[in-house]
Amino acid sequence: MLEFKDHTNRDNIIQMQGIGQSYDGGQNWIIKDMDFLIENKPDQGQFVVILGMSGCGKSTLLRYIAGLQQPTEGKVFIHGKEVDKDMRASMVFQQYSSLPWMTVLDNVALALRYKGVGKKERNDRAREMLELVGLTGHEDKYAQYPTLSGGQLQRVAIARSLLANPEILLMDEPFGALDIKTRLKMQDLLSNIWRKFNSTIIFVTHDISEAVYLAEDIYIMKYAPSRFVEHIKIDLPFERSRLVKRDPKYTQLVHHVEDVMVRVSSET
Repeated sequence: MLEFKDHTNRDNIIQMQGIGQSYDGGQNWIIKDMDFLIENKPDQGQFVVILGMSGCGKSTLLRYIAGLQQPTEGKVFIHGKEVDKDMRASMVFQQYSSLPWMTVLDNVALALRYKGVGKKERNDRAREMLELVGLTGHEDKYAQYPTLSGGQLQRVAIARSLLANPEILLMDEPFGALDIKTRLKMQDLLSNIWRKFNSTIIFVTHDISEAVYLAEDIYIMKYAPSRFVEHIKIDLPFERSRLVKRDPKYTQLVHHVEDVMVRVSSET
């Protein structure tokens, strides 16, 4: 079982303490006595990937940080402050989450609208973000399929989340429904965004090769009840390109993570 230091302060960007989740009044626990810590790395950010079998609670952890769900037990902090409606992080889901009756521009600017930012400023900032994710020229289209492709809809979601809070980005299998060509492009886009904004990205996926390509750190969960059991540092160049995937070290890391996943699943 992994041990995380118990020191809640503003030097930690995200911290979970004593987390437990039960849906039947405590008779059964999906998550129990879980601690998790991501220390702040100013002017650098970090890319954390969470792996684990289906049902172990990966998405639930993201929902805690996003303020979409409260644990049955324990507390979640961002920069030393407990998560609430005014202190939360943005989240990109596997399912397309844009509002289909609104334009691409209005979808991206939505968070700024709720913050009371004037229309001209929020639209200008939204256009800058759309240019970053390669959607210039699509501002006035409705954010729905098939007007936009799946990859374009996920770009809208990423742009909206970054505009709302570029410091922390939560991603729950965001590329799972995309074709392989689009998925590879989105991986590179996300890697570039991470370096540009120095964001802390917490990314859930079932794709081990994707995890190794994107991550600085991989945390592996097991269930019954769920907890973190392995932490793997990814020793690859900070600047990532597909050439990394030709490096024998990358292949070795993929095989190592795969072996750990098989072992963890057999121990459950």
